[in-house]
Amino acid sequence: MQSVSTRSLMLVGSPLSALVRHGSLTVELTKREILGRYRGASFGLLWSLISPFLMLAVYSFAFGGILKSRWPQAGEQKGSFALILFLGLITHAFFAECINRAPTLVVGNVNYVKRVIFPLEILPWPMALSAVFHLFTNLLAFMVLQLVLAGHLSWTIVLFPVVVAPLFVLSLGIAWGLAALGVYFRDIAQVTGVLTTALLFTSSAIMPVSAVAPEVRWIFQANPLTFIIDQVRAVALWGQLPDWEGLGLYAIGSVIVAYLGYSAFAATRRGFADVL
Repeated sequence: MQSVSTRSLMLVGSPLSALVRHGSLTVELTKREILGRYRGASFGLLWSLISPFLMLAVYSFAFGGILKSRWPQAGEQKGSFALILFLGLITHAFFAECINRAPTLVVGNVNYVKRVIFPLEILPWPMALSAVFHLFTNLLAFMVLQLVLAGHLSWTIVLFPVVVAPLFVLSLGIAWGLAALGVYFRDIAQVTGVLTTALLFTSSAIMPVSAVAPEVRWIFQANPLTFIIDQVRAVALWGQLPDWEGLGLYAIGSVIVAYLGYSAFAATRRGFADVL
C-alpha cells in the first residue's frame, strides 16, 4: 500500500517535479534560449527591448494614425487601438512560439536523446520560460507607452502574471504532447504554423467577439486564447479585476492538459532513440 501511495505521489508531481529536480539545468538552458536568439546581433539582448517598442510604434502609426481604428471599449484616447491590438498580439505570440517550436524540441536535440542520463522532459520548460521572458519585455514596452499616452498605469496590471499563468501551464502541456508526436510524425511541425495562424484570426486578438457574426461567434469563444486575451486587456489596460471564476476553471483545464501532455511524453520517450 505504501509503495502504491509513493508511486501515486510521484505521478501527481510529475510535470512540476521535472523542474524541481533539474532546476539549475533548466535555468542554464533558458539563458541559452534567450541569448541564442540574439547571438551575433550588434545590440545583443537589447533587441528584446527594442523590438517591442518598434512594434508598438508601427501599430500606433498604422492603426491609430492612418486607419483611425476604434475599439468599443477604447474611447477616444490616442493610440488606444494600437495598445489593445498589441496586448492581443503579444499574448498570441507567446502561445504561438510554444506551439510552433514544440514539435522540434526532441528531434532538434538528437544529441540529448542519445544521452541516457539527460532529462528530456525538461525541454519544454526552457522554451516556455524564454517565451515568457519575451512576453514580459513586450509588457514593459506597453507600460511605457501607456504612461506616455495616458499618464498613468492601472494598479490591476500587477495581476498580469496571474492572468497568463494558466496559459503558461496550458502551453507546457501542449508542448509535451507535440514534442512526443513530433518524433513519430514529422509533419506535425508543418501543421502547427497553420494552426497558430488560425488561432490568431479566430480569437479576440484582432477584433472583439461582439463584432463577430452570431453564427460563428462560438468559434471565437471556443478559442483558448480569447478568454486570456480579454482578461489581459481587462487588468493591463482597463483597470478591471479578472473573471476569477472563469480563470479558475481555465486553470483547472490547463492543469489537466499539462498532466495529459506530460503523461503522453513519458509513455512514448522510450522509443525516441529508436526512431531518431
